[in-house]
Amino acid sequence: MNDVFYALSDPTRRKILKMLKDADLNAGEIADKFDMKKPSISHHLNALKHANLVTSEKRGQNVVYSLNTTVFQEIVEWFFDFVDRSDGDENK
Repeated sequence: MNDVFYALSDPTRRKILKMLKDADLNAGEIADKFDMKKPSISHHLNALKHANLVTSEKRGQNVVYSLNTTVFQEIVEWFFDFVDRSDGDENK
């Protein structure tokens, strides 16, 4: 879970996730949307992959990135569980 929150803490990574919400993209297509060097984009993509927020698949000469919605479902579940426990603790 720490890797997920670390990955989500960066605005560039959050923008990449928003882009992948709409369509699977290769690294070049993602890099074209930013004013930074490709190694920096690669660093952000690696952080997202490490947190399992995105998956990657080799297609020909390209690596295509996709959003991993399963992890987002787990985050939402964790958050609601956290909120429910907090509410219960206040009543004690």
